[in-house]
Amino acid sequence: MIEATSCGGVVIFRGKILLLYKNYRNKYEGWVLPKGTVEPGEEYKDTAAREVKEETGVSAAIIKYIGNSSYSFSVPEDTVRKQVHWYLMMADSYYSRPQREEYFLDSGYYKYHEAWHLLKFANEKQILERAYSAYMELKRNHLWGLRKPY
Repeated sequence: MIEATSCGGVVIFRGKILLLYKNYRNKYEGWVLPKGTVEPGEEYKDTAAREVKEETGVSAAIIKYIGNSSYSFSVPEDTVRKQVHWYLMMADSYYSRPQREEYFLDSGYYKYHEAWHLLKFANEKQILERAYSAYMELKRNHLWGLRKPY
């Protein structure tokens, strides 16, 4: 078994969530949250911010650690067990640009219920639920938008 670690973000701007659409060799991959592999010596929060920027073109501020998810998948030589650390992040505009080199063909901000239905993977839906709940709590307490971590 190969162990792998990634980090990503649930990026919110004006209540909407940033998603990416992946399509590899005309094979539907689906809508996903931005995430990617931790580089040697990199802190998880730095990986999350870097991967969001690389995959979407969005410079987002990290607000809060949301938790992690894990899943496994097969590659020709072995099985990969991946753990993903997730952060609630805040963007400062609706701008996004999908990273074509990683087969992302589209990106955009969606209302919570739209994002939840678009997301392909159950574990990402659970992370979205957690992140959006944290966002709503910060908003209720007039803390969202201050751009400082909690």
